[in-house]
Amino acid sequence: MVQDHRPILQVREIHKVFPGTKALSNVSMEFHAGEVHAVVGENGAGKSTLMNILSGVFPPTEGQIILEGEEVRFQSPRQAQEKGIAIVHQELSLCPHLTVGENMFIGRLPRSRLGFVDRNKLREDAKKMLEAFKADIDPDDLAGDLSISEQQVVEIAKALTMDCKVLILDEPTSAITESEANNLFEVIRELRGKGICIIYISHRIKEIFSISDRISVLRDGHYIGTYHTEEMTPDRVVQLMVGRELKNIYPPKSTRGKKEILRVENLSREGVFHQIRFTLYEKEVLGIFGLVGAGRTEMSRALCGIDPKDSGQVWLDGKPVAIDSVSQAIQQGIVYLTEDRKNQGLFLDLSVKRNIVSSNLQAVSSGLFIDPVKEKEMAEHFSEKLNVKTPGLDQSIGSLSGGNQQKAMIAKWLSTYPKVLLLDEPTRGIDVGAKSEIYKMLRELADDGKGIIVISSELPEVIGICDRVLVMHQGRIVGEVSGERINEEEIIRLASGIVA
Repeated sequence: MVQDHRPILQVREIHKVFPGTKALSNVSMEFHAGEVHAVVGENGAGKSTLMNILSGVFPPTEGQIILEGEEVRFQSPRQAQEKGIAIVHQELSLCPHLTVGENMFIGRLPRSRLGFVDRNKLREDAKKMLEAFKADIDPDDLAGDLSISEQQVVEIAKALTMDCKVLILDEPTSAITESEANNLFEVIRELRGKGICIIYISHRIKEIFSISDRISVLRDGHYIGTYHTEEMTPDRVVQLMVGRELKNIYPPKSTRGKKEILRVENLSREGVFHQIRFTLYEKEVLGIFGLVGAGRTEMSRALCGIDPKDSGQVWLDGKPVAIDSVSQAIQQGIVYLTEDRKNQGLFLDLSVKRNIVSSNLQAVSSGLFIDPVKEKEMAEHFSEKLNVKTPGLDQSIGSLSGGNQQKAMIAKWLSTYPKVLLLDEPTRGIDVGAKSEIYKMLRELADDGKGIIVISSELPEVIGICDRVLVMHQGRIVGEVSGERINEEEIIRLASGIVA
């Protein structure tokens, strides 16, 4: 490791105020060349705000940014890039109608002597960068045709083409596979060895301890401290993040009842998932786990009428029901919470209030028009029930932290008074404190008689929250575990297709 103990980048007494919100208060930190510096904190702690300031998205209200000993003021991300600071945001920003190569070198396309785009060089340069990730991605593919994990790889590769001195990675592994993440870590270590400063933001504590040299903690917009990773423990980091010792992240498990809430038989779609059969009982949280490509999400979306199916029968409370569309599923009491809350789950430009009532407008309408009194009452009821922290119900939901957006999305679907909730990656991209709240909420909903199905790629989450787990491999349910068999070894063995 080539670590230079002189700071390459410093922030001094940074304040940032938005209308109605003080996002950062007197934050001072420094980052060294040749180190991986993790920045952690709960949703709303100010991490993204600080990174947006460093990368030129918006200026600080007060304070200084010092780069290589000189004060800088960025008016745009382009200026920050020109000075050597690149960022990969958690929200992907590729242009879907451009090729992978064009996205990676946008604004810097190689030119021939006649001024035309040099397609051969573009392809070669993009391919060389992608090879570092061992990614099977063609530079000529359209970005919009890639999977989310492939787009994430392209975003990171794009940042590395900018010859940066400081690389900011905001939740870089939230949408990529474990093998892609391991490849990313190898690339990060190589960059660190070349003297590049990596600022690494992640809610995955285990990841932070495997890759970082130092850890800085933010809480409620304030700087708490910076610590050498080797001197810390995961529990200590979590305690600093939340300001208290967070015990029992997962609520106690329940004994399932005998009443059948949901039964699925012979659910299939050719080439995607096959002969899916399972039963959901009262008072249980049923987990569905599988590696990337196992068909978990596709099966769940077909069950809820979002995607087509070739066959399948569904019983709800012992009675057969027909579900061929989303509206039919909602009418029957089955709702699906997408893993992609920003693009598919919420209307980011609308208020918290409008988002919460959006799935049940009939309940807040009088004739053809929305009744503002009913709308306010419903939004208040469900935002309080789920402890959505917001300056006001008229606040744009896009301005809330990830954890509060997630709780608002659950509130949106609870407003339809469902019988069964399928939650796809319910805690992706949110901090440990918000995760704990959501786990407790799901257990309470199960105890109140709601059918809860959790689809997750996070093994600790599956093991901690679920009473029973169905494991999928290549589109089929290959096993079911419960009790003491809900452990990492047993689940991975099944998910990998290693059947006893």
